[in-house]
Amino acid sequence: MPDLRRGSTGADVSRLQARLKERGFNPGQVDGDFGGGTEAAVLAFQKSAGLLADGIAGPRTLAALELAGDAVPVVSGQVTPAIVSQMFPFTRLDNIKTNLPFVLTALGDAALADKPMTLMALATIRAETEGFVPISEGQSRFNTSPGGHPFDLYDNRRDLGNQGPPDGARYCGRGFIQLTGRSNYQQHGSAIGLGAGLLNEPDLANQPDIAARLLASFLKDKERRIKEALVEETCAPRGSS
Repeated sequence: MPDLRRGSTGADVSRLQARLKERGFNPGQVDGDFGGGTEAAVLAFQKSAGLLADGIAGPRTLAALELAGDAVPVVSGQVTPAIVSQMFPFTRLDNIKTNLPFVLTALGDAALADKPMTLMALATIRAETEGFVPISEGQSRFNTSPGGHPFDLYDNRRDLGNQGPPDGARYCGRGFIQLTGRSNYQQHGSAIGLGAGLLNEPDLANQPDIAARLLASFLKDKERRIKEALVEETCAPRGSS
């Protein structure tokens, strides 16, 4: 069943309306016309079910209503080095060819291969490591005090889980996502199956396959918030900020 949204019509909409009514979310008349009443019912159901509340009956909403399987459309097969290079005009194509497969595989394994999350991953790489190569953070006035040892301003950052020297330098930013801080290394290292390995060997975060999995783990942890922000941006009136 295709995504159903405001303006959709037909038998699939009728089935959606009937199922919403069965579940206690009245869309109004079951007429095959996805209007305001159906949209409101979908929103209410999504909030009740802990789904992204966007008013669109996509794969996960339809699956929760038992109207379809939970199959989110993937775009990985359409994401080629040539296409990505247009987003990275100052990046060597060889770097993209080498590392893009790691990123796409990691996104697929984390069920993040839909268009919004794939674009978010690429945008993150563009912002953090434009060369499409995992790198370590450089020293700057934001992480190193005048005359201080490297990354001393990170040493006591409790929000990052750091416990004093040498945590600042040991858990500085690395990888595609610039993973930073003891807590993030512990959380996402465990999430990708490294256990305490990443805490003990933080430089592993710069290995392309591990860097890609850490990127996917970081984005997966924030998937809901990212998609909610995208919905808010899409729905915001023009000229608003």
